[in-house]
Amino acid sequence: MSNTAKKDVQTPEVCDYTGSTYRADFWEGKGREYEDAVERIAIRSLLPKEGRRYIDFGAGFGRLINEAANYEQVVVMDYSLTMLQDAQSRLGRSDRYIYVAADLYRLPFAPNTFDVALMCRVIHHLADAPLVLKQIRASMTSGATFVLEYANKRNLKAILRYLLRKQEWSPFSEEPIEFVKLNFDFHPQYMSHALKAAGFTTVRQYPVSWLRLGIFKKLLPLNVMVLLDRLLQQVGRIAPVSPSIFTQNRVPGDRGMVAPVDSIFKCPQCGGAVERQDEAMVCVSEGKRWAIRDGIYDFKEPI
Repeated sequence: MSNTAKKDVQTPEVCDYTGSTYRADFWEGKGREYEDAVERIAIRSLLPKEGRRYIDFGAGFGRLINEAANYEQVVVMDYSLTMLQDAQSRLGRSDRYIYVAADLYRLPFAPNTFDVALMCRVIHHLADAPLVLKQIRASMTSGATFVLEYANKRNLKAILRYLLRKQEWSPFSEEPIEFVKLNFDFHPQYMSHALKAAGFTTVRQYPVSWLRLGIFKKLLPLNVMVLLDRLLQQVGRIAPVSPSIFTQNRVPGDRGMVAPVDSIFKCPQCGGAVERQDEAMVCVSEGKRWAIRDGIYDFKEPI
């Protein structure tokens, strides 16, 4: 299970999976092969075929990192240090992978660091999603692609429950709904406005996981469910009422160059330059130190 971590007054509370067994408790052997398969279909359709530097914002144990096979360098980022250690043990250490523990509300990445980014199964934990989208945009080059998945408030199940008066909140109102602490569903229009305000242009959207209900898993073989979802991802764009929606978003402008690897970080508190000193990254202007823990850059709190 996740924990919540208290932050300073400038940033909201965060959902912290440090020490959790999320990989074993939620994915491995838990009957979610369907969800994993259909999410990968959408991701492969929306990610560019190649890129220079890719990041998975909220990568966890690295479930989706193999979808970045065509990118030169991959940043694996999460708030949880233990999840990143799990990812590192599976993916190994090399110049291709950079492991970063960071707070999405205070990202440690300099401008023009990334030309491709993914955030999947993460934004539903964010109390201030618009703030995080602006942080992400600030780290990306012109012409970059950002693929975002979010939990859809206006899904078919919620609509039916509301019409049958089994649910008080309306799936048609634009404000997010926090149905469990730090678990939010978002209306598509709300998310569209937030992405635009952050500086992204939404190009395409794929509604995903249409058959998530347990009854379908009991009645239908996995390959049939995946095939049906693949079709619904296309035709369902007319009326996206699925539980999950993937969007492909672009930064305006021609495809820009990414920053060199030795200048991708900034101080997450003041935004100034940092430099490496032994096993720490040090803020040049304020002297704050951020630990490098066994190959993982830890920018959550200064040491």
